[in-house]
Amino acid sequence: MAARPWVLPQEVRDYTDRPSVKERADAKLSVDISRAEQYVISYTHNRFEDPEKYPTIPEPVKTAVILIAEAYAAYAADFGAGAGTFKSESFDDYSYTAADTAYIIGNLDLGPLLDDYVESEQAKVKNAVNMRMRKL
Repeated sequence: MAARPWVLPQEVRDYTDRPSVKERADAKLSVDISRAEQYVISYTHNRFEDPEKYPTIPEPVKTAVILIAEAYAAYAADFGAGAGTFKSESFDDYSYTAADTAYIIGNLDLGPLLDDYVESEQAKVKNAVNMRMRKL
């Protein structure tokens, strides 16, 4: 089993160009990384615990964790509580609304990185019955 964390805070800093992420404390980046790992586990239904199959975390999974952790860190630093920024503003015919993290994560295009590692929930359940019903 690959030990967690799968990514270190310095790896996120090395990847990012955002000053708010580069200046973020290790403890906060560690939380962002943990959230990113949980997102990957939830998306793939895969904990990457099988030591024969995953002696180390695959590079596409690490890349996805880095991308997600950077998005979480940037959002928290720029729009989080106490950041002193606004959520939305409007002036005459112009308006701006800050995106929430679900929107940001959805725009990262993680499918090509993670789809090969998705495990079916049915494969994990022994002797499962899949019943489909339709209206007559």
